Amino acid sequence: MGAGIAHAFLLAGAEVVVVERDREAADAARTRVTGSLAKSVERGDTDESTQELAERATFAVNYGEFAGCGLVVEAVPEDFALKSTALCAVEEQLDDGAWLATNTSSLSVDRLAAGLKRPGNFCGLHFFNPVPASRLVELVLGARTSEQLATSAQGWIEALGKAAVVVRDAPGFASSRLGVAIALEAMRMVEEGVASAEDIDTAMTLGYRHPTGPLRTTDLVGLDVRLGIAEYLHSTLGDRFAPPQILRDKVARGELGRKTGQGFFSYE
Repeated sequence: MGAGIAHAFLLAGAEVVVVERDREAADAARTRVTGSLAKSVERGDTDESTQELAERATFAVNYGEFAGCGLVVEAVPEDFALKSTALCAVEEQLDDGAWLATNTSSLSVDRLAAGLKRPGNFCGLHFFNPVPASRLVELVLGARTSEQLATSAQGWIEALGKAAVVVRDAPGFASSRLGVAIALEAMRMVEEGVASAEDIDTAMTLGYRHPTGPLRTTDLVGLDVRLGIAEYLHSTLGDRFAPPQILRDKVARGELGRKTGQGFFSYE
C-alpha cells in the first residue's frame, strides 16, 4: 500500500520520501516502487522515464527524513497502537504547517488525532489497493480537521487523477463498512455451503457489475487485514460484523490471500 501511494505521488510530479522499518524493507520498497513505475512508463501513463521518476524518490529508515515535507501519509499495518506511535513520532519531525494523514481503512481518525499536538493538521486519506489503478480515495475528516486541510486534500486527490469521497469519522467510514459487510456475508455463504466462492463472486460481478467479487477482493486486501477490520467493526457496531469462523481459520493457517498464494482462491 505504501509503495502504491508513493507511486501515485511520483506520477503526479511530487518529490517523495519513503521511510521503512529497516534497510532491508527500504530496499524492498525501492524495488517495488521502481518496478511499478516502469510498468506505468510502458503503458504510456507518463512522459517521464523510469529513471526520472525514481530520482525524485528517497528511501530511508529514519523519521528525520520527513523534515521539510509538506504532507506525510502513514501506511503502517492496521493496528491502533502501531499507527498512533508512528504518527506521534512523525509529527515531531514536521513543521507546524505540515499536514499529516493516515491511510487507515477503519480505525477512528479522532482517536488517532487525540495523541497529536496538531490535530487540526490531521485527516484520513484512505487509498485503495492497487493504488495506481484505483481511482477512489476516501477523505476522512475528524472533528478537529481544519477546513483548510479538508479543501487542500481534495485538491491533492484530484491532482493524483483520483476521485474523493468525503466522510466524517465513523467506524469503517463508508467504503470499509459496506465492503466488509458484503465480504463477511459472502464468507458465511461459503461456510454454510450455499455456493462456491467462485459462484458467489460471479453473482456479484455479473449480477451487480462489481469489477471483482467480494472474496477475490478479500484475497487482494489480505484476509488478516479483513479480519482486523471486522474485529474492530464488531467491537464498535455490534454482532452483524462478527468475523465468521472460516475467516479466523484461514488466517490461523496462514492463508492470507494473494500475498501467500492461498486465500478463498489459489494463486500461482
